[in-house]
Amino acid sequence: MNEPVIPVADRALDVCGLKCPMPILRTKKALAEMTSGEILEIRATDQAAKEDFAAFARQTGHRLLRLVEEDSCLVFYLQRK
Repeated sequence: MNEPVIPVADRALDVCGLKCPMPILRTKKALAEMTSGEILEIRATDQAAKEDFAAFARQTGHRLLRLVEEDSCLVFYLQRK
């Protein structure tokens, strides 16, 4: 069976250890510095980030491409609109 493809990130952001709303605020700032179509990899440890990033993508139009769970770390791949 084939493993799911992990998107290739143009930029990485580590927000491990931060609680809501800091991961979203840092992500928003990073995306503002990127161009349309680029992919941001975000590493977070706050379990609430699952819902937070899904809602953020819906509200802003950015695409949440993938979520990978690695031990206690969540890795999000978000494509800038």
